Amino acid sequence: MKASDLFVRCLEAEGVHTIYGVPGEENADMMMSLEDSPIEVVITRHEQGAAFMAEAFGRLTGEAGVCLGTLGPGATNLITGVADANMDRAPMVVLTGQGDSKRLHKESHQAMDVVSMFKPVVKWGGSVFHPSNIPELVRKAFKLATAEKPGACHLELAEDLAKIDVQGAPLPVGRQRRPVADDKVMDQVCDLLRAAKRPVVLAGNGAIRRRASKQLRLLGEKTGIGVINTFMAKGAVDCAAPYSLFTIGLGAKDLVACAIDAADLVISLGYDMVEYHPKLWNPGRDKRIVHMDFLPAEIDEHYCCDVEVVGDLAHSLWMLNERLDGVKLEWELGQQAAVRREMLVDFASQKDDATVGPMRPQKVLWDVRQAMAPGDILLSDVGAHKMWIARYYQCHEPNSCLIPNGFCSMGFALPGAIAAARTFPEKKVMAICGDGGFMMNVQEMETARRLGVNMVCMVWDDGGYGLIKWKQQNQYGKHTHLDFGNPDWLKLADAFGWHGHYVDHSVDLQGALRAALDEAGPSLVVVPIDYRENDKLTQRLGDIVCPI
Repeated sequence: MKASDLFVRCLEAEGVHTIYGVPGEENADMMMSLEDSPIEVVITRHEQGAAFMAEAFGRLTGEAGVCLGTLGPGATNLITGVADANMDRAPMVVLTGQGDSKRLHKESHQAMDVVSMFKPVVKWGGSVFHPSNIPELVRKAFKLATAEKPGACHLELAEDLAKIDVQGAPLPVGRQRRPVADDKVMDQVCDLLRAAKRPVVLAGNGAIRRRASKQLRLLGEKTGIGVINTFMAKGAVDCAAPYSLFTIGLGAKDLVACAIDAADLVISLGYDMVEYHPKLWNPGRDKRIVHMDFLPAEIDEHYCCDVEVVGDLAHSLWMLNERLDGVKLEWELGQQAAVRREMLVDFASQKDDATVGPMRPQKVLWDVRQAMAPGDILLSDVGAHKMWIARYYQCHEPNSCLIPNGFCSMGFALPGAIAAARTFPEKKVMAICGDGGFMMNVQEMETARRLGVNMVCMVWDDGGYGLIKWKQQNQYGKHTHLDFGNPDWLKLADAFGWHGHYVDHSVDLQGALRAALDEAGPSLVVVPIDYRENDKLTQRLGDIVCPI
């Protein structure tokens, strides 16, 4: 068989059923081999969209999403989405073509060192130098992509090598158990917990793995200890649970931070400082910290850990739960309960708002939460709306809200929602975008229509880069020129064959959302947004007095 045939057989053995991408001439043999495979190739309108689709699949399933591009500009178009997946810990395998290997040693049309270009934004990458090595290379890419902490891996196949006849077969795909923590280390954690008065849990991206989430919830139910989640850990515990203290990560101090301020022990679970730097919650470097994660703690002067529990996070939490059975813990958790009460009041403060015209973000997100079932999936793009979603949209289940918060690339939510809707067609899927981020991958509206996916994309229309305005206003007391024009949204929806809704009255929003979520095919819902609330929120956070 051809080398490209063997490559595809290896992808099949890894369980790949969808590849998102834009092929080129250098992928021709690969595409012909895929024609005879059960693997579906979804043609996207931009390689960046393909990478974001693969990323969303990886984050939602824990399996490696796969995207494909050609050499040169196809590969460079992929790189933003690949970097986003890698820093957000989404398993992904990236496939790129390359020119004939006989011309790569010299100046050559479209040729560049793609493996070196991807090196800073992937866990591992390599090129096929001999077709017989394909089974090893494919197995390595998928094994490393899904290993903790997950990320992106890259494989390159030159056009002449893809044609070569080869013998071989895929390597067996094994599932290995991860290493587990030492018993003595866990005994030290229990000693610290017994000595503490006001412990708190800080759950990060690693805690949304379903087994880890289950054990974390058992810990909360057993002890009542407050659990704070980062943006990417939404749903690690049920927001309705009395021990849920919601989300931390805004640049300004929020009520949730009061629980960490008062804590004498912080247990960090699957915590990634790419999301929320420890300097923001441990500025005095005086917190006792237990680090529990799949990998050792990053070195940082504000994250000096008393104990590091390194190993499978779900197993570590199970070990802790076993040790706490029947143990009487006398903690002072009243302040954590007060934080939760005040946050719940804040969440509902604008639920009955009846504004005509630009809507308050709090009201919009209240209505979104009411329209979405606990297991439905919300995807946030990047912009001012991301901050409001992080604070006001709380979750009941893991992976029911995807927020890019490591690399933080605009343009993620629309293509990501396409992959989410295809992966879980039984669930409602909604993307929330700013008008800036939405237009960065607007071409994928055609992909959504062609695939017939049932999804809603909500656009918050303010005619500018709202988050940059917010940041500049906070830092300088003014902002630079950041405004732009927008299309006629309903004509845009019609041109792409989408349902379209423009809602400028708050009392109509929830009904419009429910209608859009029930429509067959993709729907666009546009709301004018009142970002004067940004400065009001900053002022409120600046005046916070922690509850006692």
